[in-house]
Amino acid sequence: MLFAIEEINNRSDLLPDISLGYRIYDSCGSIARSIKGALALVNGNENMSDTLKACTKPAHVQAIMGEASSSPSMAIATVIGPFHIPLISHFATCACLSDKSKYPSFLRTIPSDYYQSRALAQLVKHFGWTWVGAVRSNEDYGNNGMAIFTETAEQLGICLEYSITFFRTDSSDKIQKLIEIIKASTSKVVVGFLSHMDMDVLIQHLSNYNLTGYQWVGTEAWIFDSQTASRDKNHILDGAIGLYIPKAHVSGLREFMFNVKPLNSSNTDLFTEFWEGLFGCKFKQSKSSEIQKECTGREDLSGVKNIFTEMFHMSIFNNMYKGVYAVAHALHKILTCNQTCNNNIKFDPLTILHHIKNIHFKTKEGDEVYFNENGDPAAKYEIINWQRKENGIVDFVTVGLYDASLPPNKQMNLQNESLIWTQNSKEVPVSVCNERCLPGTRKVLQKGKPVCCYDCIKCAEGEISNITDSVTCVRCSLESWPNEMKDACIKKEAVFLSYEEIMGALLTAASLFGTCMTSVVAYVFVTYRNTPLVKANNSELSFLLLFSLKLCFLCSLTFIGQPSEWSCMLRHTAFGIAFVLCISCVLGKTIVVLMAFKATLPGRNVMKWFGPAQQRLSVLGFTIVQVIICVLWLIISPPFPSKNFKEFKDKIILECSLGSSVGFWAVLGYIGFLATLCFICAFLARKLPDNFNEAKFITFSMLIFCAVWITFIPAYVSSPGKFSVAVEIFAILASTFGLLICIFIPKCYIMVMKPEKNTKKNIMGKVFSKSS
Repeated sequence: MLFAIEEINNRSDLLPDISLGYRIYDSCGSIARSIKGALALVNGNENMSDTLKACTKPAHVQAIMGEASSSPSMAIATVIGPFHIPLISHFATCACLSDKSKYPSFLRTIPSDYYQSRALAQLVKHFGWTWVGAVRSNEDYGNNGMAIFTETAEQLGICLEYSITFFRTDSSDKIQKLIEIIKASTSKVVVGFLSHMDMDVLIQHLSNYNLTGYQWVGTEAWIFDSQTASRDKNHILDGAIGLYIPKAHVSGLREFMFNVKPLNSSNTDLFTEFWEGLFGCKFKQSKSSEIQKECTGREDLSGVKNIFTEMFHMSIFNNMYKGVYAVAHALHKILTCNQTCNNNIKFDPLTILHHIKNIHFKTKEGDEVYFNENGDPAAKYEIINWQRKENGIVDFVTVGLYDASLPPNKQMNLQNESLIWTQNSKEVPVSVCNERCLPGTRKVLQKGKPVCCYDCIKCAEGEISNITDSVTCVRCSLESWPNEMKDACIKKEAVFLSYEEIMGALLTAASLFGTCMTSVVAYVFVTYRNTPLVKANNSELSFLLLFSLKLCFLCSLTFIGQPSEWSCMLRHTAFGIAFVLCISCVLGKTIVVLMAFKATLPGRNVMKWFGPAQQRLSVLGFTIVQVIICVLWLIISPPFPSKNFKEFKDKIILECSLGSSVGFWAVLGYIGFLATLCFICAFLARKLPDNFNEAKFITFSMLIFCAVWITFIPAYVSSPGKFSVAVEIFAILASTFGLLICIFIPKCYIMVMKPEKNTKKNIMGKVFSKSS
């Protein structure tokens, strides 16, 4: 402060012909002494003990510089606030002082703890520390700062395992309890929102218990304090990280500090106290028995090394320097100084306060000085890391910057590679209540514990989480399913009966084999079409039956492959019509057998009622009924391709939805009706003459047919997915093979292997012998 005043008084461009004066009071860290000194400054009373003269004189000071601590500053600001006398602090950081309704005349040149507390929380979050402890000074500085830190930490997902107060005058029992809390904690990071005096005392107690291995995060009050570092003999705070005011340089200040003549000439008491403390001597010996060396006033300052001569607190000095210049610039404006100043203007505290709030200038070092609406400067911090050298001295290394004026994602700039952590480690300490929940799991809070303590639960079936520490799992869409790790949804496998798989290939082969077999039988019948056996078994219906059997074999192929709109409509209708045509032919042959036998009896001529024309019409009539049923089905509610998500959780079944279940069961029911009718007729004709009669072969084929389709119904209903399609194809092929083998293979055997039996004489003779 004295350096700034001396510099301003020697300038001709700032307050020309005006000299600034000052009066210095030492509060000794006492709030009561701070208030007493402030009142003395306001009233111009030199003798503070003269209570009779108190508050009787007009204010002689235009502004008060100080205090260095928050609690005394709050007390002074409360007292002088109604008088609107500016109070400018260089080191009081409590965010509560920004409240202009309580402290209207308070300003400061150091950033508010509102920004420091938030920056500390972001620093903790940056390193992934979500489970931390906190120790704070039991005063306004610590309590208010920690309150903002706690609020910001909660927003960032950081939990405090403990938050305990400490004051340098605490009892040993309370300190013991604090030590036990820290020792019993599981967090490895401790945030110390402490004044440097409290930290100096606390470090001694921590050293007694050798509480090493904790990562300390500190505030500007102690993180750059070389005295605190020198007292940390047990390396408790090694690797500490925290925030400090950006380094500054004030040209000429060092030289001024080493030249104490201005101090000596202007304030003898201050010079005497400073000099005696610096060199451990006395100008006047006290009456006590202890004799100290005598001060001469000519001791050499260049040989002294301490926090003042080494300029460790240059940043704090610079804050005071800015505050004095802020007052000078405000006075310069009020006095309308140009070459000279108007000395006739009377000073009004409110006017001075108003002008100080609105000043905006640059120091000779280029630093901008201005105050926001709360009387605070711009918030900028250096991130400091304690790195102990081999000689045991702590080096305060700047490892990053924090600028609150920048966008949130650019406020913090850290150089992680240069950091040294507790116990000289280069690995970032881990301080979490639980390990992070990996993708594929979700967090479930532990009962009765903070939100940072949780269990990691595997996502439920059909759900995923693709981020770390996910709170919820997301259900996959209907067409996708979680992978094995449950951290991504993958497309479900589309399942249908294809030609490439073994089951599809075997059914295709069986269908083609049946088609070829039918073709061979047809070829044999064509070759032997003029033989008695073919003629006797109604060759026209036999060829039509073979054609329908071939259609039955081929229609099974429409059930294989990926369902499409046309294949879905074709497969059931083609199957229904082909089978009705087949059963109609078999029914026609059965009726022909019955009529033929009746025609051989005397006085009967029934064949004229069921000749070739009637046989064709009966087959056509039966088939047309099925065609009508299929057409109505396709018009009203046709089958269509659909995706079945219910049968399998991890697969999509591509199938043909029936559209109308009534239509489907009507088609099957009509086939069943004709098959039953055919079976009854064949059963009635089973005892007719052997050589002429094929009714027992038809009976057996219908027995197989009905057995297959009766067992088909429960098998079809209970089979999942593509297996229900395979069951239907199997039923089609089995029943078709049954008809082909039972009706045609015996005849082919006679025609090819036993041609001697394929004669009219053999057939007619047998008939007559039976009839007689």
